Amino acid sequence: MTLFVELVKGGLAGLQDYLLAHALTCLVPAFFIAGAVYALFPKEKILQYLGPNSPKYISYPMSAVAGLCLAVCSCTVLPLFAGIRRSGAGLGPAIAFLYIAPATNILAVIYTGKLIGLDFALARIILSISFAFVIGISMQALFSDKAKEAVLDPTPNSAFAMNRDERTSNWLWVFFALLIAILPWGASSLITTTVKAIGLGLLLTALVIVIRKTLSRDKFMSWMRETWFFVRTIFPLLLVGVFVAGVLKVVIPEDFVSRYFGASTITATLTAVLFGVFMYFPTLVEVPMARMFLDVGMGKGPLLAYLLADPVISLPSILVVRRLIGTKRIFWYMGIIIVCCTLAGLIYGFAFGI
Repeated sequence: MTLFVELVKGGLAGLQDYLLAHALTCLVPAFFIAGAVYALFPKEKILQYLGPNSPKYISYPMSAVAGLCLAVCSCTVLPLFAGIRRSGAGLGPAIAFLYIAPATNILAVIYTGKLIGLDFALARIILSISFAFVIGISMQALFSDKAKEAVLDPTPNSAFAMNRDERTSNWLWVFFALLIAILPWGASSLITTTVKAIGLGLLLTALVIVIRKTLSRDKFMSWMRETWFFVRTIFPLLLVGVFVAGVLKVVIPEDFVSRYFGASTITATLTAVLFGVFMYFPTLVEVPMARMFLDVGMGKGPLLAYLLADPVISLPSILVVRRLIGTKRIFWYMGIIIVCCTLAGLIYGFAFGI
């Protein structure tokens, strides 16, 4: 009975940390961005740059650029991934974006360099982008891309026909820029609470002004409907996954790291990857966690493998992504992440003898 109580406490603690420290400033803006992308962003632009028929030399670099600009974790990126898929993005570029955004966002790379070292930061960004392209291209080649037929809704309320007036078009880009700026600002752990609150207040005020200039009532309501679609589809699964991850934290022994992760062996590196794959930490939390693992004796090979795997996938994200892309695709996605991260950790540990 005592163990059961402790497990429940761990799950509730995970939910509390997620909702209080993460959901308001990260997940909520992400849902609004996803709804705006699907309801307001011109579909021809999505198809032009990220569509299944777009050249790989355009679609994959564009997915990398989009991912680098957002400070999101493996869960916060899900509504954004769902949004670009519903808007017509190809499976490969969308998967590359799903991997890159939490793995190599600017804040995470800077934070990694500061706490762990520049070598880890460079390895993280280079390897993550490389892995994302490999995963995306392989999934595009192995699996049919039928999602675009099901997700593109021809009804007037689901799409935004760009106004011919150039001034309105310019305001729309300002609207998206402000909406996206709210996400990394709210997610940042490098600024004080006061500065963050002031910045969010200014961004929200500017956003309201731009909305009044740019969006008609119909367009605004279309945006709200699409946002609510993502909330009701994704948020319940996230809560279940976060609770389970909190329970798992309770059952992991305190000496787990020093006992099993001290050397760059296959077992240690693979175990580090599996730990990163199934555990969930909010964006940037993986960096101080990795620093702690390093301080208590984790080898740098397993540490790099963990750092490559942890941000991009977790138990909550697995549940949601399986629903979005199907069981076969999620097993391939998980498998290739495990293989790539394990090999990277082993090579890094072998090269540096650690």
